Amino acid sequence: MTAETQLPQATGSCCSPSGSCHDGADAGARAGDVTTVYQVSGMTCGHCEGAVSEEISGIEGVTSVKAVASTGQVTVVSATPLTDDAVRAAVDEAGYELVGRA
Repeated sequence: MTAETQLPQATGSCCSPSGSCHDGADAGARAGDVTTVYQVSGMTCGHCEGAVSEEISGIEGVTSVKAVASTGQVTVVSATPLTDDAVRAAVDEAGYELVGRA
């Protein structure tokens, strides 16, 4: 199970901004975007993935978030590099623990 949030929503397809049904971690990435993978502990289900994705999506500049409970990894695509403190605060708000970068 994975939860993915992509902002802004693309037109033409409900699958991805590129209009494909590919479920790649960089589906929301554009040239110049930064992709960072974080390790989060405590996620066990789709609800957990959604909660973490929603909070991280609220960080300014974030364009895509994909959380995978089975691995504990959260892939974040952003317009500029994010501070670990900002990501940690969002993960804490969701009720989970940021272990660090994967």
